Amino acid sequence: MTYDLLKLTHIIGSVLIGAGLIGVWISDLRSRQSRELVRFSESVRNIAVFYDGVVIPGAILLLISGTWMIVSFYGGWHFIFTPWLAGMVSLFAFEFIEGNTITRLYFVRLRRLTQEALLVGVFTPELNKARAENVPTFTHFLDLPMLFLIITLGVLKPNTWSTFFIGSLMAITIAIVLTIFIPRLYPWTTKQ
Repeated sequence: MTYDLLKLTHIIGSVLIGAGLIGVWISDLRSRQSRELVRFSESVRNIAVFYDGVVIPGAILLLISGTWMIVSFYGGWHFIFTPWLAGMVSLFAFEFIEGNTITRLYFVRLRRLTQEALLVGVFTPELNKARAENVPTFTHFLDLPMLFLIITLGVLKPNTWSTFFIGSLMAITIAIVLTIFIPRLYPWTTKQ
C-alpha cells in the first residue's frame, strides 16, 4: 500500500510540474506576442503564478515521494546502478537546481523590470534587454523536453544509458532550436 501511495503522489507531482511548465510556456509565448505593456505584465505575472503555485509544489511532491521510494524500494544509493532511475534522479536534480537558479531568478528579475516599466508607462531598454537574453531563454525552453525525457525514462525503464544520452542530446537540440526560432518570431522585444 505504501508503494502505491508513493507512486500516486509521484504521478500527481509529475502532472503538476507538467501543467505548470506548460502554463509557463504559454504565458511566456503570450508575453512575447504582446505589444501592450499591461498585457505583457499580466503574462509575466502568470509565469510567476504557474512557477510558484504549480511547478514548485509538484517538484516538492516529486522530491519527497521519489526519495522515499528510492530509499524504501530501490536500495537507497544502489539506484546509481540502475540507468533509468539514476538518469531520472540526475535530470531531476539538474532541472531543480537550474529551475530555481537561472530560470526562476530570470523571471523574478523580469517581473521587477516589468513593474518598473509600468511605472513609466513604456517598455524600457532594460526590460527589452532582459527579454533578449539567450541563457535564460535556453534554460526555459529546456524545461519541457527534459521533463519529457524524465517521464520517458520512468515509463520505459531502459537497462542501458543510451536512452538517457540520446534523449538528453535531443532535449538540448530542441531547446537550442526554440531559443533561436521563437525570439525571431517576435523580434519587437529587442527593438523597442
